[in-house]
Amino acid sequence: MDDITKPRADRANPAATKPRVIDANMHWLPDTLFTDEKLREAMMNCIPRQHGVHVRMEPVPNKDIRQIIIEEPKGVVNINYAEGQYNIESQLADMDKAGIDQAVFRIPVWQEWLDLDCSKRLNDGLADYVSRSNGRFTALAVCPPWGKKDMIAEVQRCIDDLGFKGVQMACKYGDIYLDDEAFYPYFEFINDRKIPVVVHHTPLPVDYGSILSFNNQRRQYGRCIAQGTAVGRELFSGLFDRFPNLRLSHSMLGGGFFAFADMLVPKPRHSYGDAVDRFDTGNSNLREKLTNNLFFDISGPPQWGKKQLECAVEVLGEDNILYGASYPIRKDWFFDGVPTVEALDISDEAKTKIFARNAEKFFGL
Repeated sequence: MDDITKPRADRANPAATKPRVIDANMHWLPDTLFTDEKLREAMMNCIPRQHGVHVRMEPVPNKDIRQIIIEEPKGVVNINYAEGQYNIESQLADMDKAGIDQAVFRIPVWQEWLDLDCSKRLNDGLADYVSRSNGRFTALAVCPPWGKKDMIAEVQRCIDDLGFKGVQMACKYGDIYLDDEAFYPYFEFINDRKIPVVVHHTPLPVDYGSILSFNNQRRQYGRCIAQGTAVGRELFSGLFDRFPNLRLSHSMLGGGFFAFADMLVPKPRHSYGDAVDRFDTGNSNLREKLTNNLFFDISGPPQWGKKQLECAVEVLGEDNILYGASYPIRKDWFFDGVPTVEALDISDEAKTKIFARNAEKFFGL
């Protein structure tokens, strides 16, 4: 029987030439989350109900599985974690079907709330998961981002002892985005060590009242608002002047930041002259920061559409986009993701970079 832990190139027809593909946005939670009551309660207790975030577990209608539902505010569903989706055998089999050679694992959304003890348990679980994949998985450390000694020690353990390839963060924590000085001690350590950071989206932006009523506007556009706001604040705040080695890769193409990049990060001034320079940023090297410090994963290629992805590559640059499909959120995003990128009207070199080379460089794989 074929060994599903072997990379696809070892199993495929030698005559068939397929691109090496690294999925930089695959989700992992302990497969014991629904059976280990103590672990589940510890993780659920991290969620700040006092800030209007509520969590519960209940059956999935018409299916013999359970789900964990997170609401923000109460009564408004923003996250569903389904039982049985984080099984190593099924994930490897799905990777084979989708044409994925290697996966970089992160926690889906829970980064914003986890305390240090839960982070340690999850990091240990991730390390064990990676060890059983025969080289097809790698992982990112999760840790509260406040830069205390015990928190820094946990990240050091993950990088130096467990072999993790970076850290994962949420794009905001409560009401503060990553440009806030509360994160400076953490970023000082990351900057000095030149550790790559993956920035996962959050369910909602800080100000969300006007988008709650409609499911897709809340659950899709809301995440884009949160990510786009985060990217803009990181650029305009001087964060990368203070921490020039900081490299952040945002999910969901930075909330579709390519659509606003030329507007928010303008090209050199025109020669006509204006009475008032209304859109002066006061920062002349924003383009350099957008190239050197900010990266973006696709987070489900089919959901964007061909023209939008081609625009993203043109605007953000083929060196700054990583492949990712947000497994296991939507199976069509995962199984149709590689063909979607293969069909883009971009160069073969650009496809090679997006599929694997950019991730290899970013994570040091």
